[in-house]
Amino acid sequence: MFEGLYIYDKWNWEEKYPLMQICWDGELDTISNIKKAFYDNLVLNQKRLKVDTEKDIETPSSYFRHLIIDTYGKYQKPVVILIDEYDKPLLDNIDKTEFAKEVWEFLSGLYSIIKGNLQYVKFVFITGISKFAKAGIFSGLNMLEDITLIPDFGNICGYRQEDVEELLKEYNADVDYKEVKEWYNGYYWLKERVYNPFDLLQFVKNNYRYKNYWFLSGTPTYLVKLFEQNNYYLPQLSNLEIEESSLDSYELEKIDLNVLLFQAGYLTIKEVEEDEEEQAVIFRLDFPNKEVRKSFNQYIINYLFGTNTRESSKLNKALQQGELEIFGTILEGIFSSIPYNNYVNNRIYEYEGYYSSLVYVYLQAMGYEIIGEDVTSRGRIDLTLFHRNAIYLFEFKVEKEKDALEQLKSKNYHEKYMNDERPIYLVGINFDKEVKNICNFEYERVK
Repeated sequence: MFEGLYIYDKWNWEEKYPLMQICWDGELDTISNIKKAFYDNLVLNQKRLKVDTEKDIETPSSYFRHLIIDTYGKYQKPVVILIDEYDKPLLDNIDKTEFAKEVWEFLSGLYSIIKGNLQYVKFVFITGISKFAKAGIFSGLNMLEDITLIPDFGNICGYRQEDVEELLKEYNADVDYKEVKEWYNGYYWLKERVYNPFDLLQFVKNNYRYKNYWFLSGTPTYLVKLFEQNNYYLPQLSNLEIEESSLDSYELEKIDLNVLLFQAGYLTIKEVEEDEEEQAVIFRLDFPNKEVRKSFNQYIINYLFGTNTRESSKLNKALQQGELEIFGTILEGIFSSIPYNNYVNNRIYEYEGYYSSLVYVYLQAMGYEIIGEDVTSRGRIDLTLFHRNAIYLFEFKVEKEKDALEQLKSKNYHEKYMNDERPIYLVGINFDKEVKNICNFEYERVK
């Protein structure tokens, strides 16, 4: 399989070790189901390794210990252990805090078996949202090394630009490399920006059709539930800053959604800054590419707001032609179309960020470059949208008596972009919480 590749003459292929592979899947909504899932993994490993170990479904940790020891005894070689998505049982229940604590304790006891039997273990490789739960679940496994943000390993999870071009040329693919890059490149772990390999393989397999292959392979339900519970202000997704040190902290009662989004692959590092005064490294995060930006926001529209993206093309056309009256009318129609049951089933509409969040995700779902809470010398613009034909600055107000457009004008926010050749529009939108819709929509062209 590796003949002709770089690694071929750099590894002793004759040296083999017994392998145990654990992969979490299935319904993991009860401790009983979680135990059963792990037990089933151990049974499959036992059959493949042909090891005689007593099965114990009630105490899978004991079964795990004996299987490691018995495998070593049979082969007289230490065991290699691969664990994929080690934290999936926790993520699937992260919105249920008390039960999540129970899952946390179970997984901690389970994985501590590895620590207690290191004399029988050659190598352990674990994937998952590593910093998310490392400190608690793996507190006993102090020999683990987190390689997520070590530059030497920065490219191991993706294809480089030259890899992709070589692959597509090999298949004589008639594609626009720039468009492929916009769709599937952008992930960054402090070495090079790389492509999502799953996307590229599916892209080639499906005759070079652009589609959200990776996103469809697993939807972020647990994240969206947390958005709803915590009244998360969605526009900040486009302009996030986070300290590197914060990736090491985690508490079940106080979840940092920004860290989760980064670790789950929905956000990636856009820029790195060093704060010499604070002696801290700051990461600026953003969506990695067009696939994730569009798919993630479309999913939020459907899940949180109970509506769809059918009106997106109309909004896009209105922005292209600078017809903001039509744009405002379409937005009113979108808010009117949100099912009544959606307001009954959750209270997300009661916080002020709800309205700007809905506008934001619709625009992001169309693939626009957007900055939420855009910083200027005079304050923050609620939302800045960069269209190829114009720049739009948005201000949102929930109070009827406050003039959203007037704030944009009085603060002279547009001066930040006066050197840009494109025309600039100021758009002020007031919302009424009683009718749950726009009560005043005003705009003005200032350049």
